[in-house]
Amino acid sequence: MLPSLKIAVNTRLLLPNRLDGIGWFTYETLKRITQGHPECQFYFLFDRAYDEQFIFADNIEPIVVHPQARHPFLFYLWFEQSIPRVLKKLQVDLFLSQDGYLSLKSPIKQLAVIHDINFHHYPQDLPFLVRKYYNYFFPKFAHKASRIATVSEFSKQDIVEAYGVAPDKIDVVYNGVNERYAPVATQDQENIKKKYTQGKDFFLFIGTLLPRKNIVHLLKGFERYKQNNTSDTQLLMVGNKKWWTADMEEAYQGMQYKDEVIFPGYIGPKELHHLLGAATGLSFVPYFEGFGIPIIEAMKCGTPVITSDASSTKEVGADAAILVDPYNVNQIAQAMQEVQNDQALRQRLIQKGLQRANDFSWEQTAEKLWACVERVG
Repeated sequence: MLPSLKIAVNTRLLLPNRLDGIGWFTYETLKRITQGHPECQFYFLFDRAYDEQFIFADNIEPIVVHPQARHPFLFYLWFEQSIPRVLKKLQVDLFLSQDGYLSLKSPIKQLAVIHDINFHHYPQDLPFLVRKYYNYFFPKFAHKASRIATVSEFSKQDIVEAYGVAPDKIDVVYNGVNERYAPVATQDQENIKKKYTQGKDFFLFIGTLLPRKNIVHLLKGFERYKQNNTSDTQLLMVGNKKWWTADMEEAYQGMQYKDEVIFPGYIGPKELHHLLGAATGLSFVPYFEGFGIPIIEAMKCGTPVITSDASSTKEVGADAAILVDPYNVNQIAQAMQEVQNDQALRQRLIQKGLQRANDFSWEQTAEKLWACVERVG
């Protein structure tokens, strides 16, 4: 047990109704850590007006630090100018950054959560200035960090190999899954289908719609599935079109069955739980992923999972999912067909998925992240 600590935390991604994978990791771990360690003082550093729902305990002091860091030039100003001044003024013991960005100028001990380094492998997927910033600064952040946490063994090995960081400096802290995710009653499933797909079955994708989520091949796989089957099953693509590219638009517009692809935008966890429970299957086939939280959420809901045999999704899905080559349209289509039509396979995937989901919880995640804090201390 460490003595009481003063910990500053980068909370700029705690945005109401806009939490993505890193945002949920930040939310779920900080809620538990701050409430579980009342002996410590936490300073939540926001880059804009904050929402009170993110002030989880009395030992949190929220501080708005300008400017808003939403662009590479502003990243630099926030982390290399504003943050060092705040850390010095507060005289904190540790700076915890849940999105991996650190301050190179601050002498304070720093713990970085680097979820993945997709930009190292696929720089072309990001805008020019963003990829330049990431690929220049993240190797420096990795070496600056007193310690690193990451969300899979795959990501740990990737950081070691790409940046030459010692393996014993990195802790694997798997993502968790919220307890609200559970199988959904039949009537609730029917209500969800009526709301979103006119009562039809649907495959579900969850995630920000950006290139590494492999949207192009998912759309082509669904198109091939529709061409090979008489099913009226639809594809529901839940997530913000953050970096909707020309390739994605071309793939979508070229579809014969594009009217059966639905884009409802961002959906909060309560409704998302019911969507997952009502889905025929999760179709989540990124070509690069640090973890893949939707895989475990779907398993927790008793929904069969189709995911990639690449990067970390193979590690997370294990033998409880159908693993496909993310670039193979025929494999994606075949997996959809099998999940739709093979009832014995569906039941095996459901049972194995429910068992696999038990290996993950946000309580374990928060405990392991706090253990990283203690190692730094």
